[in-house]
Amino acid sequence: MPVKIRLQRRGKKGQPFYHLVIADGRAPRDGRFIEKLGTYNPLTHPATIEVDFDRAYHWVMCGAQPTDTARTILKREGIYMKKHLMGGVQKGALTVEQADEKLAAWKEEKSRKLSDIRLEMINSERSANKKRLEAESKVKSAKEALVAEKRNAVLAAEAAKKAEAEAKAAAELAANAITEDTNIPQTVEDAVAEEQVVAEVESTEATDVVEVTATEEPVAEELPAAEETPATEEEAPAAE
Repeated sequence: MPVKIRLQRRGKKGQPFYHLVIADGRAPRDGRFIEKLGTYNPLTHPATIEVDFDRAYHWVMCGAQPTDTARTILKREGIYMKKHLMGGVQKGALTVEQADEKLAAWKEEKSRKLSDIRLEMINSERSANKKRLEAESKVKSAKEALVAEKRNAVLAAEAAKKAEAEAKAAAELAANAITEDTNIPQTVEDAVAEEQVVAEVESTEATDVVEVTATEEPVAEELPAAEETPATEEEAPAAE
């Protein structure tokens, strides 16, 4: 059975990492191998491939049969391109220098395409991160606006309560002031009325005193006449 170029799995569960090896076709996939040619990491984009070019070309020219994935990797690295160019050299269509130049130009073009892919991935990641940050900033701004609105509503309610309390206190003060102003004339009127009452009482008392004095004087004059009446009565027997 021919020798195969295939992948051996390494790495953790869910994080595959492969070795590109030369192994006997009868050996298990992850069993013994003849030679390690490189590594393959499919978790990156584009995939990271490291291959010993000369040894891989040697085994391909020796007739080693790659698996489908291994063939794709070798084509990407230019192994089969060199094989094709060396076929042209053997036929006399190309010289070795021309084949090397064409292979170098092909590798350069391939490297440029891979660089463009990497750059595109970096730009897409940056764009995605930018959009994500913008979305997060919008959500944050909306939350801050909502919090500010609630805070302003609370402050407005407190200010309204405070203004209402101040207005109520001012109204009470004004009402008290008005009551005091209205009470002052009433007090003056009450004082005048009391003075009038006192004057009337005094005048009434004075008139009463005068009347009492006037009534007492006739009684004092009549007392001697009463005393003289018995004398006349006493004189009557003498006349007899």
